[in-house]
Amino acid sequence: MAISLASASIRVFLLCLLLLLASPLPRAVRCQSSPEVDVFEAAAEEGDDSELGIISDDVTDFGDGSFSPAPGIDTICVFPKNGAKLVPAGEETELLVGLKNNGESDLEVIAIKANVHLPFDHRLLVQNLSAQGFRNASVPASAQATFPYIFGVSKYLQAGNFDLVGTIIYEINQQPYQSTFYNGTIEVVEAGGFLSMESVFLVTLGLALLVLLGLWINGRIQQLSKKTKRAPKVEVGTGTTDASLDEWLQGTAYTQSASIKKKKK
Repeated sequence: MAISLASASIRVFLLCLLLLLASPLPRAVRCQSSPEVDVFEAAAEEGDDSELGIISDDVTDFGDGSFSPAPGIDTICVFPKNGAKLVPAGEETELLVGLKNNGESDLEVIAIKANVHLPFDHRLLVQNLSAQGFRNASVPASAQATFPYIFGVSKYLQAGNFDLVGTIIYEINQQPYQSTFYNGTIEVVEAGGFLSMESVFLVTLGLALLVLLGLWINGRIQQLSKKTKRAPKVEVGTGTTDASLDEWLQGTAYTQSASIKKKKK
C-alpha cells in the first residue's frame, strides 16, 4: 500500500513538472545580473508602445535649463553597428544610452537631447539636435536600462569631424537632473557615402604610388632585356665573327671549310 502511494505521488510530481515546463514564459523577463542588480531592457519592441513610449521631438516639459547630475547615476553610450561613429548628413543615426541607477530611489527618464559643436571650441555651437522624450520610462533603484536616441544632423553640414555632446534628463522624487552620456567626436559624411575626404586622399595616394612603382619595375625590365639581347663577338684570326651566327652555321659547308683552313695553317 505504501509503495503504491509513493509511486502515485511521484507520478503527480512529474505531471506537475511537465505542465510547468510546457507553460509559456512571461513576455517581460527580468534578467538577474547579480543578487542585488536587476537589468531592464527599456527599448520597446517594434510596434509596441505599451511599456515604453517615445514622445514627439517637440519636448518642452524639462525646459531649456541645465541641471546637475544625480549621485549614483552612471551612463554609457553605444553606436550600434557603427563603431567608426559615422553620421550621414541629412539621414537618421541611432545610438543607445545605457543608464544604471545605483541610488536608493527610482528615477523617471524624461528626455534625451544632444548638440553638435566645433571640436576645438565648444562655445561655437553648430547645431541643436532634436530632443526625444519618453513616457513610462522608469528605472528602479539598483537596476539599469537602455534607451534609444535617434537624431539627424543637417544635410547642409559640411563633412568633417565634430564633437557631439549628449545628455539624458531624468527626475528623482520630482527633482530634475541630467547626466552627460557622450562627449566625443563624430565624423559627418555625405549622404550615401561612407568614405571621408581623408580616406579618399589616402586611397588616391596609394594608387599613385602603385602606378609609379609599376612604371619603375617596367623600366628596369626593359633595361635588362636590352642587355641580354646584345650577343658577344668572338675573334677568329684577324677577323671577327658573331657568335650567334656561328651557332646557326654549325654543320654547314661554311664551318667545314673554316676548319680545313685552320688545319692547313
